[in-house]
Amino acid sequence: MNAHAMYNEVEAVDPDGLVAANADLVKRIAFHLMNRLPPSVQAEDLIQAGMIGLLEASRQYDPSQGASFETYAGIRVRGAMLDEIRRSDWTPRSVHRKSREAAEVLRDIEQQQGREAKPREVAEKLGIEISAYHLILTESSAAHIYSIDQPDEQTGETMPLPESSESTPGEHMEYQLFRGALANSISNLPEREALVMSLYYEEELNLREIGEILGVSESRVCQIHGQAMKRLKLRLAEWTQK
Repeated sequence: MNAHAMYNEVEAVDPDGLVAANADLVKRIAFHLMNRLPPSVQAEDLIQAGMIGLLEASRQYDPSQGASFETYAGIRVRGAMLDEIRRSDWTPRSVHRKSREAAEVLRDIEQQQGREAKPREVAEKLGIEISAYHLILTESSAAHIYSIDQPDEQTGETMPLPESSESTPGEHMEYQLFRGALANSISNLPEREALVMSLYYEEELNLREIGEILGVSESRVCQIHGQAMKRLKLRLAEWTQK
């Protein structure tokens, strides 16, 4: 079903006109997210998921809670799109495997040396050129570019997900605790990695914009992001046990 057909379907069960009046909100959120996602993610898929989220928001909205419908719907629409991204994995298994191997080497070096592992050290331990290691970082960063919760290929364990459209109060509280742990871990990253994570996740800049600020290429930003993600997943490993 394409986005137009989806719109017609939800409009039929929208007696208050909330869905029709806020359909453009779905497109705005979808295209904003598209600037931060791999090219393999299709805008139409996000819009379809967002329209479903908008319909659910129209059914559950309670004006007595104080928030405007647009504010409430924006949260639900964004959450529905994130759910769709998590359900779909466009990344080849080989990328997950190489990423896991690099993460294991990085962990071993940091445990043995008691300091941050340098990219060249990781490449040497893997027995590959530094350029090949940078490619692994770029590919794995694209795979994880919108979350820190990809499941381990062998165990299936994940870190807590960012809030979705269906978060319960308990999940909300757990997520807030996770955010605190995540913020602390980010603050202890090497300076450039911490800056990239802050600009990407807090300021919501895309890779090109971050590259312009740092004076480096978009692919280099992707590599820095990938390295930071590996460190964070190691430091937040306790969350995978929950």
